[in-house]
Amino acid sequence: MATDPGLERIQRWMQACILNQGTAEEAIASEPARSAIPTEQAREVVLPSKTLTALERLDVYRDMYLLRMEEALSIDYPSLKHFLGEDEFMRLVARYVEVYPSRSYTLNRLGDHFPDFVATLDDLPRKDLCHELARLEYALTCVFDAAETPSLTAEAVRAVPPEAWETARLKPIEAFRLLEFRYPVSRYVGAVDKENPFPRLAAKRTWVVAYRYKYGLHRIELTQPSFELLSALASGRAVGDAIVSVLTRKWRPAVKQSQLFEWFRDWMAEGFFQAVELAEPGV
Repeated sequence: MATDPGLERIQRWMQACILNQGTAEEAIASEPARSAIPTEQAREVVLPSKTLTALERLDVYRDMYLLRMEEALSIDYPSLKHFLGEDEFMRLVARYVEVYPSRSYTLNRLGDHFPDFVATLDDLPRKDLCHELARLEYALTCVFDAAETPSLTAEAVRAVPPEAWETARLKPIEAFRLLEFRYPVSRYVGAVDKENPFPRLAAKRTWVVAYRYKYGLHRIELTQPSFELLSALASGRAVGDAIVSVLTRKWRPAVKQSQLFEWFRDWMAEGFFQAVELAEPGV
């Protein structure tokens, strides 16, 4: 090469070549690559070896990039990969990173746009189901990475005066998500995780709470009434208002007060809430 392009231009050129999804020839001729180093000089950046041409050596890095992206997304979306199969998932990854390439030193949040991207692909097998699998698995990554917040202790719950509960508000922990689906995707994730029997993947409304407790990642499938009550509480509604909103709806079967007690007992035991916020006197 007649003149040294400098490290910064070489880095920009290498990145452009690696991110390009075409052949090595197409990569070095792409506009982002040419803006760093002209195509006619590109073959001088990577020298040939005894067994590989310059472009073949470049392809080693290009292939490794996609494999590393696939590996990272497989960690966050194992059930979606299982459903699609390795080849279809790799094609999905290649399309995804072309639109959302890695732009951080860490790959922890590489898949943050994956559910939304999946929803745009009309040619993906069973797109709606894939989207819901991706939504659940993305939520699990968010719960896993959420800040640690201590859960309410039994002593703190007992310290609340009985008459104060009606107007009290419960604040959920940070590592907590409520999700509604049209397919039994939580059961499918459980089958992949724990080798449980795979569910029939026909459309069926399901309601799920995902949370972290004692450093473990958990999911519980809820009934619709318990989901509605938990959603109302998590949104900041007073306990009394949230309960009335559920009890006055016509559920089949009807919700009994004994069920409410069981739900609250279980939710407290699982550490869903971090605080009880009491109403100011006279409010």
